[in-house]
Amino acid sequence: MKKIMILCAVILGFTITAKAQTDPKPEFKFNEEKHDFGKIPQGKPVTVNFEFTNIGEEPLILTEVKPTCGCTIADYTKTPVLKNAKGVIKITYNAMALAPFNKTIIVTSNAKTPTKYLVIMGEVIAPAGTAAATTGTTGTQK
Repeated sequence: MKKIMILCAVILGFTITAKAQTDPKPEFKFNEEKHDFGKIPQGKPVTVNFEFTNIGEEPLILTEVKPTCGCTIADYTKTPVLKNAKGVIKITYNAMALAPFNKTIIVTSNAKTPTKYLVIMGEVIAPAGTAAATTGTTGTQK
């Protein structure tokens, strides 16, 4: 009886492993999932393209790309991304507040991992010329 139980467990283990290896669901492979803009001038929106490849068998369909604040805009590939094809998620951050920032974008899809998180970060600094105006010096106008 003990041998039969062990044999059943081994067969079940092989079956689960084989199924996991042949799972046809789509899956993301991003070039990067976190982007650091570094220091950016206030009032100048910045953009990054998060490129990805569908490394699964079935077409990858993005159902929603949702920034976590109103200062960030997302645009993305709306058509199904076939096996080994590429798609893009374009994120634009409106750099208005002088401060460091760290923003998350929630990506929902039909992938094996249905929710992915992308991150943008950096620091918004005063535009060139602003510091001179506050110290009392003047710049030349064109």
